[in-house]
Amino acid sequence: MTKRLLLGVALLFTMFVQGQVVINELDADTPGLDVREFIELKSETPYFSLDGYILVFYNGSTNGTGTLSYYTTDLSGLVTDGNGIVVIGNSQLTPYPSMLIPQNTIQNGPDAVGLYLDVVENFPIDTPASANNLVDALVYGNSATQATALMTVLGVTIQINENINALAASQSIQRRNDGTYEVKTPTPRMNNDGSGIVYNGIAISSSASIINEGQSITLTFEADTPVAQTVNFNLSLNNGTFTTDDFSGQTNLTIPSGQTTISTVIQLLDDGVNDGDEIMSVIVNNLPEGFIALQNIKIRVRDMNFVVSSWGTPITPTYGNVTTTAPSDYYASCYGLSGNALKQALQDIIANPSLVRAHSYGDVVEILNNADQNPANNNEVWLMYVEQPKSKLDYQTGASILGVWNREHIWPQSRGGFANGTSSFSDGINIWLPTSAADILSGHSDVHHIRAEDGQENSSRSNRDYGSDYNGPANTSGTWRGDVARALFYMAVRYNGLSLVNGNPPDNTMFQMGDLASLLNWNSTDPSDDFEMNRNNYIYTWQMNRNPFIDHPELANYIFGNNFGEQWFPTLSNPKFNVSDVKVYPIPAQNEINISGILSRAEVEIFSITGTKVFSTTIDGFSTLQFNLASGMYMLKWTTVEQQGTHKIIIK
Repeated sequence: MTKRLLLGVALLFTMFVQGQVVINELDADTPGLDVREFIELKSETPYFSLDGYILVFYNGSTNGTGTLSYYTTDLSGLVTDGNGIVVIGNSQLTPYPSMLIPQNTIQNGPDAVGLYLDVVENFPIDTPASANNLVDALVYGNSATQATALMTVLGVTIQINENINALAASQSIQRRNDGTYEVKTPTPRMNNDGSGIVYNGIAISSSASIINEGQSITLTFEADTPVAQTVNFNLSLNNGTFTTDDFSGQTNLTIPSGQTTISTVIQLLDDGVNDGDEIMSVIVNNLPEGFIALQNIKIRVRDMNFVVSSWGTPITPTYGNVTTTAPSDYYASCYGLSGNALKQALQDIIANPSLVRAHSYGDVVEILNNADQNPANNNEVWLMYVEQPKSKLDYQTGASILGVWNREHIWPQSRGGFANGTSSFSDGINIWLPTSAADILSGHSDVHHIRAEDGQENSSRSNRDYGSDYNGPANTSGTWRGDVARALFYMAVRYNGLSLVNGNPPDNTMFQMGDLASLLNWNSTDPSDDFEMNRNNYIYTWQMNRNPFIDHPELANYIFGNNFGEQWFPTLSNPKFNVSDVKVYPIPAQNEINISGILSRAEVEIFSITGTKVFSTTIDGFSTLQFNLASGMYMLKWTTVEQQGTHKIIIK
């Protein structure tokens, strides 16, 4: 769907002639919980800029066939020291690294790490290993198991065993001057042969990692050992759109002789303009010889001039503020149809090969940034299951799923048969492929069933069915359940071979999802709101199709529920209707009851004979209510904007 972008040949040639960089040391297995991992690079010449270089970590898998990336980091902004060395590692590493990576990131193997002259955008998670633009590679492990596929692709003939001395947790893999490797006690930020300059490292800490415009932040700089003489240095905080106009404070600093620390207070300025959330990068400049600092610490700056939409979030829903952008005749071919004919007519609309477009999985991130935008702050996305907002900048790009958001397939990839079905590279709204009902691979990037989600909760949900199995994290209200139901209804109509069934099929069941009864109930108890309609409208601009179960939620009952076989006509836009036409049945009932004749959104409440409210929900059109009430007589009350009515019901 997209072609991979490569760096220009001229750029590559220029950077190669400046000097070669190699992987000098790797410590993947450290004591305890792997909080002191690091990788060390070494350049032929000192003070060498690593702009344009990236590191890509690959998973070799236990059977030696894996070649997919699991973490990528950009080295731009780093400069090797007087020994030609730069260290990338965890925050608890001593001496302090020049660039941080999350704890427990580097896998123990059999795996590989590659150093490339390339851009991180070309290596999203699960990118197959490649030798294109590869500068150096190390294939390693802590057992005899070989990552044979990685060795072949990366052109490596020998895999290094970090556990060769049975001391993997306390030793590292180190490159000798002749290019071979040995395993011994780690030597971060030192030449592996013990020669060279011994540096006093300066760690950087901040009073906060996220700060609002208008607030202040304290930055503290601490040397590994007391300085023998006064150390002067200055800070650069600029980063892209974040400039000197965005802050004030002292950036020329001094650590007095015999001391280890110095702090400065930086005031963030509110410019009154919504530039979006930004990143302030803390870079230490002009340190004297013998000192080296952690480079490029990143502080999140939240823009306080964000835009608030006219509709509510899923936990504070509004209705009717966002209207459909579907043409007035979009569903006209379905009017009066029933059963399978109605389902086929819907599929003909939403899978029309002459109109509907399939985009890349890489494009999904941009689409979600708009479709799932938090109505209360346009610089955030709304995370579905956890019912919380998250900055758009916190999209997952590395191996860690903590504190980030990613793309959640409501119909799991492995159960839909569309895993990795489209390109991981984004190419924009104007690049697309035609698709059809038989094109199951397009389900991989179909945003009608992909939502922004907390990375950890996405992993916890895994491939489970909804209802009978997965009902969301504790202490949440389930505001997403109707959204999930309507997304699954869409998928089961949009793509041939997908179906919804009752019960809880095994999590590895292909082409089926349950629990249909719960999904139909969720469609009624969590009706479509403005957030969902806005989402439907935006996705329509990309894919040129809509989710009909958002535009007309009652369709679910005509295709999957109790109205199957009945003719369907869209609900009227006029909320006034004949109250005498409202029917509540069957009477007596057991654990569910139908309501027909209400042609607009209505609040439904059920009261015991003592006047205690025992059930409440919102409906829109024909609905089936499911509940668990004791036997006896109750009163059901429904209320619309202009009308209301009551009905006596009996539960047996």
